[in-house]
Amino acid sequence: MNKVVKTENNHLHASGGLLIPYEVADGITLATLQDQLGYLQEELRLHVEEGQYMHPEDYTETKTKLIPSLQILIKYFGA
Repeated sequence: MNKVVKTENNHLHASGGLLIPYEVADGITLATLQDQLGYLQEELRLHVEEGQYMHPEDYTETKTKLIPSLQILIKYFGA
C-alpha cells in the first residue's frame, strides 16, 4: 500500500511520486496525446503533400494504427 509522507518542502509524495488530482492527471494525459496526434498528422501531411521522406513502414503504421489509436484514447479522455 502507498504511504503518504510530507517532505521538508511540504510536498506530498506517495511511494516517491507526486500526488495530483485525477482531473489534473487526465488533463496532462489528454494534452500529451493531442500533441502526439498533431505531430503524427503533420508528419503525414509533410510526406503526402511536400514529399518529405518517411519510411514506408512508419507511414503505414502511423496511418493505420497510431493515429486511429490516439483518436480513440483522446475520445476516452474527454476531448
